[in-house]
Amino acid sequence: MDTTARLSHDVDLFVAALTPVLEALARATGMDPSRAGADVALDSYHLAAALVVADGRVGDHEILALISVFAGRLDGRLGQATPEEVRRQGLLDDAAEWLGAPSPLFSLLRDADLGDHSARTRVYYERAMAVAHATAAFDGYTDRLELAAVDDFRKMLLRLLPTPPAAPAAPPAQGTGPGPAETAPAEGRPVGTVEGLHEPERSLDESLAALDELVGLDGVKAEVRLVTDLLRVEQLRRARDLPVAVQSRHLVFTGNPGTGKTTVARLVAQIYRALGVVERGHLVETDRSGLVAGFVGQTATRVTEVFDAADGGVLLIDEAYALARGGERDFGAEAIDTLVKLMEDRRDRVVVIVAGYTDEMATFIDANPGLRSRFPKTIFFPDYTTDELLAILELLARRHHYRLTRGARDAMRTLLDRAPRDRGFGNGRLARNLFEAAVARQASRVVARVDALHREGREHTEEDLVTLTARDVPERADPHATADG
Repeated sequence: MDTTARLSHDVDLFVAALTPVLEALARATGMDPSRAGADVALDSYHLAAALVVADGRVGDHEILALISVFAGRLDGRLGQATPEEVRRQGLLDDAAEWLGAPSPLFSLLRDADLGDHSARTRVYYERAMAVAHATAAFDGYTDRLELAAVDDFRKMLLRLLPTPPAAPAAPPAQGTGPGPAETAPAEGRPVGTVEGLHEPERSLDESLAALDELVGLDGVKAEVRLVTDLLRVEQLRRARDLPVAVQSRHLVFTGNPGTGKTTVARLVAQIYRALGVVERGHLVETDRSGLVAGFVGQTATRVTEVFDAADGGVLLIDEAYALARGGERDFGAEAIDTLVKLMEDRRDRVVVIVAGYTDEMATFIDANPGLRSRFPKTIFFPDYTTDELLAILELLARRHHYRLTRGARDAMRTLLDRAPRDRGFGNGRLARNLFEAAVARQASRVVARVDALHREGREHTEEDLVTLTARDVPERADPHATADG
């Protein structure tokens, strides 16, 4: 099968898989389903055209292949065009911009998946990647720019795929005790937040690429890559029967809130799974309230339950220093003692990351003689600069299909510059809260504008809905505001 036939085949599969999905969504929302097939085909065309121009060189054979594959599927000027006419009419001039954000079709499928926990976006991802690879094979030589474009597109979709809900635990077999995921915590309390247990497994390269995509954190990225390299060298030495000086996998993350500690912990879990350090690579996040009970004998049980939930993955203990606080009758010390014992007993099954403020984490490590040897490596997460916080805001805007005007960016920069970088500075959380506040203010402004336009017999535009202006930026923002981030 030649490259044009391969692309045509993969476009057929893309259209066949997604047209009935879009038709069903259209009927469910009272829309006309008759355009579904053409809309799906248009998405595949935009993807193919964007990748054709990704390397900056568009040959006649590539344009002819696009015409051959898509002329019969799309309305418009493409059917009778020649390569010269395509260039003269600028039909591919802005094609590359399509890769910069998820398409309206993908966003529609994602919203539907988030509503009913289906997997429409997974189908889109699999079929779109087949189209992308077929397009990249057009000219017989796939250069670095084309590969980078395909990779960026893949990472964007993977990042936006909704996480499937956890399946209900099956009852234990007769005569057996509950497994790790089935253990009910003491007093009915949740042991912690479990993430990534049912996510598709990432390769090592995918996890490292996702790490590189994070805004800022250059020092953190370097430290995680160093840990990764050490683990890979260990594997290579074992393969040649050379002695290996095994080092502790456990880590200390220090820094202010919102500096990306939880996000990096998720990626470390994926990296450790890809390297075979842990089996499943999920992340369980907890804190003092999830570990310390109020009565004698319950704390050790609770810590064990959290370890059971993290079995085969990574346990993140946020504000771990709080375990070392309290008087003689406090059970935090019991939690630390149990933690140290379980880290030794399950050293091949669970990796622990403890996180918190820099000075307090040093006090925590000194609270028990067994902690320092088990946590030999500390990674510091610095506060974000104003430019980095603006980059986070821009990223949030793109992901949610908003656009910041220059006035909005300037107003946000002023707010961020004024925020004191003191203890507890919100960092990424501040950026997210600022974005959400701007969206809320924009909603009020847009509603007023839409009502005014309708009274005049005019319609609002998409630009009205997606643009954030200086008027939408709040006059002040709490630099210590909390949110997930």
